[in-house]
Amino acid sequence: MRSEFPSGSRLRLPSTLFLCLLLLIPGVGSGEALAEEPASPVKVLVTYHSHSGNTERMAEAVVEGAKSIPGTEVLLKRVGQVTADELFSADAVVVGSPVYWSNMSGEVKTFFDNWQFKFGVFPELKMKNKVGAAFATGGQVSSGKEVTMLTILAAMLGNQMIVVSGGGAFGASATTEGNSPGIDNQELADAKALGRRVAEVAARFKAGSAK
Repeated sequence: MRSEFPSGSRLRLPSTLFLCLLLLIPGVGSGEALAEEPASPVKVLVTYHSHSGNTERMAEAVVEGAKSIPGTEVLLKRVGQVTADELFSADAVVVGSPVYWSNMSGEVKTFFDNWQFKFGVFPELKMKNKVGAAFATGGQVSSGKEVTMLTILAAMLGNQMIVVSGGGAFGASATTEGNSPGIDNQELADAKALGRRVAEVAARFKAGSAK
């Protein structure tokens, strides 16, 4: 008995069936991409106080390092100019201070005090699980830079932030007087390394939290 199908049609059936099944997959053939939704950018706030300009130079290097990580948005502001929305919308906050009497400057301390008195961080713990880091500049080698960074990190820990280091054991620092006036290339490199690490950690944490 002669077949009703035209010659060669049996070879075309599998490919036709495959095409039909492919069209049933959501997004295929409808102009919708199968790729995942683009991730929202990681927002890093770099804020500082600077009297002579040295801490400002370090802050700019931190920004440069953070921007080197794809998908990172960086905002650079002096501590007295930061708004509540800028603070609370950031995924990471990096704070820099010159050393004043082996501690953070009064302007930086006021910034942290304003988290509650001006911005109302408690009782909701609005900074909880954000990434935090510190950097400092001081005139002498043993002028209190590590103590200054530790006081900054302590304020962050008190808000249940996740603190990280980079460019040094406690953060990036620079000696600005004596045999090492101003900010040298190694100190700028340390600040960039801190910015990169903060952006990397913030991105990993944000990606994990989104799952």
